[in-house]
Amino acid sequence: MTETQAPARQGTSLAFAYVTTLFFAWGFVTSLIGPLIAAVRRVFELSYAEATLTTSAWFIAYGVASIPAAAILGRLGYSKAIIVALVTMVAGCLIVPIATIVDWYPGVLIALFVIASGVTLLQVGANPLVAALGRRESSHARLNFSQFFNSLGTTLGPLIAAPILLTGGVFAADAIITDPATRAESLRSIDFAFLAVGAFFAVVAAFIFTARKTINAAAPAPTAEDRMSPLVALKSPWAVFGALAIFFYVGSEVTIGDLLTNFLHSPEILDIPLVAAGSMVSWYWGGAMTGRLVGGLLMLTRVRATTILIVNTIVAASLCLVVTQTSGSTAAYAAIAVGFFNSIMFPTIFTLTLERSTAPIPATSGLLVFGIIGGAVLPLIAGRIGDVSATLNPVFYVPLVGYLLLVGFAIAASRAKSRHADVSAAPGGH
Repeated sequence: MTETQAPARQGTSLAFAYVTTLFFAWGFVTSLIGPLIAAVRRVFELSYAEATLTTSAWFIAYGVASIPAAAILGRLGYSKAIIVALVTMVAGCLIVPIATIVDWYPGVLIALFVIASGVTLLQVGANPLVAALGRRESSHARLNFSQFFNSLGTTLGPLIAAPILLTGGVFAADAIITDPATRAESLRSIDFAFLAVGAFFAVVAAFIFTARKTINAAAPAPTAEDRMSPLVALKSPWAVFGALAIFFYVGSEVTIGDLLTNFLHSPEILDIPLVAAGSMVSWYWGGAMTGRLVGGLLMLTRVRATTILIVNTIVAASLCLVVTQTSGSTAAYAAIAVGFFNSIMFPTIFTLTLERSTAPIPATSGLLVFGIIGGAVLPLIAGRIGDVSATLNPVFYVPLVGYLLLVGFAIAASRAKSRHADVSAAPGGH
């Protein structure tokens, strides 16, 4: 009996719905980094490179926590690992007000690292779980659908956070940045945003706890292979290749998302207030949300996932080139449009790699999530470019290079066979 012919596990659809709520949760909190960069840059009087350390602190956690997260997943199973992840995220949110009370920027970075460590464990568990909750040949479409809700979170995040983080205090028209009362007002806004997010994570944790039996019944049964060292993924060329692809994808996406507020605000582009620019970032993430829905539907109609990935990476690279060579609304809307073509990249790279990797799923997932550390490296490079450039347009050379490398991954994946013969032979396989 092939895997696609195997009896369905109990409660698969309901478990899929429960797990999809997690994608919204970590998408929402990740999208707060963009407005937060603009906020801390003004409040703590930082350079672009120093402000993008908020991104580095967030994404370095993926590099540090991903391999241990794979080991935790292998030992605890899906539902327990997810609950541990959410509790960790709540703890990180509680560190933020402590850091702002003592007016210590490194404390904010520590808090972000803790929150992101929880998100890392969440991603290591939730991505392969969604891919496994149903027929294997529809795993691309299923993960894109869940990532649609991730993008819904990243779209709503800037819309809600920008007015909180980027108004009043040091952002008031007549504000004196060095005035203690003015700075305190902005610091309290940061506190409020993260305490509210912490409360949201606590509610989600309680929700998952009540649904743990349904998730456990539908999840794949753990095997002895799953408990192997996560480092075995390093022996799989496709697991390593997929991790590198995730590195450049996340680094490119985050570089644009995190600097987009200041880019749109700059006189050479739209010359609009920071709060308006921060709210427009939601268009970038909203494009990804729409694209994931469209991409998932195309995959369900038997369009090859690799074909969609090739097209999207080429167009994203082309749009970045347009941004580097233009200004005003042309550059602004080209930058925002990249979000639509980012849409299917992460879930498609993830599932293509899971299908081709010879390592156990938890180990492969851990290494793939390790690749998210690209979100710490590439924005820092872009921030340094922005500090020495007359405009922020040159920072788009960083994602341009990233997307060109992803074109290579997409072409290679189109030529490689899945290690699951039953999937490869199915109509609409890759």
